[in-house]
Amino acid sequence: MEKVIIDPVTRIEGHLKVEVTLDGGKVKEARTSGTLFRGFEIILKGRDPRDASQITQRVCGVCPIAHATASVFALDQAFDLEDKIPSNARIIRNLILGSNFLQSNILHFYHLAALDFVDLTRLARYEGEDARVKELREFLAGGNSSPFLPRYEGDYRLDDKANEELASHYLLALEVRRKAHELLAIFGGKMPHNVAMVTGGVTEKPTVDKITAFLWRVNEIRQFIDNVYLSDVMRIAEKYGDYLEMGASGYRFLSYGAFNLDRDPSDQTKRNRLYRQGLADPALSFGCLEPDKITEQVKNSWYEDETTGRHPSRGDTSPSENKSGGYSWLKAPRYDGEPCEVGPLARLVVGYSSGDPVVRDLVERTLSRMKLRFPNLLSCLGRHLARALDTKLVADTMAEWVLQLKPGEPIYVPYELPEEAEGMGLSEAPRGSVGHWIRIKRGVIDNYQLVVPTTWNVSPRDDSNQAGPMEKALVGIKVKDSRNPLEVVRIIRSFDPCLACAVHFVTPKGRELEKFRIS
Repeated sequence: MEKVIIDPVTRIEGHLKVEVTLDGGKVKEARTSGTLFRGFEIILKGRDPRDASQITQRVCGVCPIAHATASVFALDQAFDLEDKIPSNARIIRNLILGSNFLQSNILHFYHLAALDFVDLTRLARYEGEDARVKELREFLAGGNSSPFLPRYEGDYRLDDKANEELASHYLLALEVRRKAHELLAIFGGKMPHNVAMVTGGVTEKPTVDKITAFLWRVNEIRQFIDNVYLSDVMRIAEKYGDYLEMGASGYRFLSYGAFNLDRDPSDQTKRNRLYRQGLADPALSFGCLEPDKITEQVKNSWYEDETTGRHPSRGDTSPSENKSGGYSWLKAPRYDGEPCEVGPLARLVVGYSSGDPVVRDLVERTLSRMKLRFPNLLSCLGRHLARALDTKLVADTMAEWVLQLKPGEPIYVPYELPEEAEGMGLSEAPRGSVGHWIRIKRGVIDNYQLVVPTTWNVSPRDDSNQAGPMEKALVGIKVKDSRNPLEVVRIIRSFDPCLACAVHFVTPKGRELEKFRIS
């Protein structure tokens, strides 16, 4: 038996420690640990409820829009506005969230995960003429250059030309991400942390100029997705077929649904959305979403035991940093007592299982083109492929939505701040299902809870000792060299973990960590 500790896991969002136990070179057990404390729920108490959609965006600079979306949904419900939101506001909210989906998914593949399969050290030996490759070669000439090196090294299987092309796409993807940020800012005001999403609608009016500017940029991004992104994922899948057979969590797939296509009914679990709400298992059976079945367990988390097993609407954030048996600052969300995987793969599996014709057609055409079977999607590289398809579906639909905007029509509905109310907001982040729950008393926030994608996927063991999805997905993986566990980090990064969303840093006693002066 041999123990391998990776701390921190690099090229992800936030601080993650992973500990695996090897038996005969295979992972027998895995433990994932979020190493920084989450405290936004505590920060929000006593604030004006309308502050929540701005404060919760500061959870993460990569995917803040998902938090803004879930937050305004929760506030709309608490303020009894769900069936009153103007169509323009609904569409603009979708466009802002969709823009963030595009940049986040492209970021994940090219700037976080692709370097597990692309060998940058070979660039110095390849005499290509691509200007971007030359730029990378010059940057790396000095040796171990962050953020590219040092890193775990592995079995790089792309030939020199394909390796050079994917390396050049690293820099091309930076340009495309900039365009996605510009896209978001047209209706969101700025990125990160948009200022347009508010309770009751949005603050930005649609105009012909804005619609034209948005459509032009989204079509440029669509060309990149169709001609570069999808092709690159398929090329890697062709060379790394074994990673289409490993890394499945084996758990059920959960989706809250995302991108409202209408404003009725008020029940978020029944609303017509681009991505459907529901639960699916690996055998593709489908069940409707029942939010009352969501709980958070804390037996192996650094939180007070009496808070375990609660529904988020009655949840509490009570840190217990010296708790015996605890090994993570992440809680363990469970649906009807069971772990669930969330994310782009979960959205596709739920959509496919529910009979969504658009998702079914997209998945079946792609699998046929790649000569794969549906079970191949339930894997490490299947998650990357699902994320690329996720990006295509959102981008193509955004080009339709923006043309549905009607200049001159309402974008906002007025309201009165309630003295007491409760609300729930369910949506999807690029990385998976995100839920916000708010309770208002005497006109201020009495309690606020967030359950985010990485809390689902990277959760520690629960009260019944069930492993989280990432922990389960690592079991059985063969590691050729325990000093170079590239196989492990490839599986980890396929989940696109965002510990920035799942945990946040403060010292338990509130000690000042650092001062920064900006002039």
